Amino acid sequence: MNILMVLTSHDKLGDTGKKTGFWLEEFAAPYYAFLDAGVNITLASPAGGQPPLDPSSDTEDAQTKDTKRFKDDKEAQERLANTKKLADVKAEDFDAVFYPGGHGPLWDLAVDKNSIELIESFVEQDKPVAFVCHAPAALKNVKIDGEYLVKGKKVTGFTNTEEEGVQLTDVVPFLLEDVLKANGGDYQKGADWESYVVEDGLLITGQNPASSEEAAKRLLAKLNA
Repeated sequence: MNILMVLTSHDKLGDTGKKTGFWLEEFAAPYYAFLDAGVNITLASPAGGQPPLDPSSDTEDAQTKDTKRFKDDKEAQERLANTKKLADVKAEDFDAVFYPGGHGPLWDLAVDKNSIELIESFVEQDKPVAFVCHAPAALKNVKIDGEYLVKGKKVTGFTNTEEEGVQLTDVVPFLLEDVLKANGGDYQKGADWESYVVEDGLLITGQNPASSEEAAKRLLAKLNA
């Protein structure tokens, strides 16, 4: 089984002068869920090479069993440092795709032509697509037969209240919850910061960092069904 993981290449947190990128737990938890299930994992990002790590996800209080495992895993670090360019990967080579979040995707993956076409290809090939936390931003401009992919579908993602909680409401280019609703998504949410995952057909979305492992396991279950 082959799963593609797509990470952000964007490292600037708006005009704050601070750094952003991908969220470590949202990469590590799915990565090890897939690895331990015997899946072949390919990593990609718009720019290729090392994706930027959100420094906020690297603090002591943000660590989990999976992030600690990653810190001791030279092979995983090496693979992450050498992601493929998104333009060079094709949906037909994989069984599914998983997008980890972090704030980065709000800026690049939401508008990245290669990413948009890739997601559309996976869906057209009847293959599942999964996103966690801010990664559903990558769905913002994805359309199938002229309609937004999320239209009429159950979907979740980082909530407006979670964005308020991290005090970035006025920094982000858009609020994910608002965009998913505006594009016709049947937006659902659980309690802030608690694991919450929804599935609708080929689409799997998780609300926040705590949802990362569950979203990955749902993807594996869908592939194994």
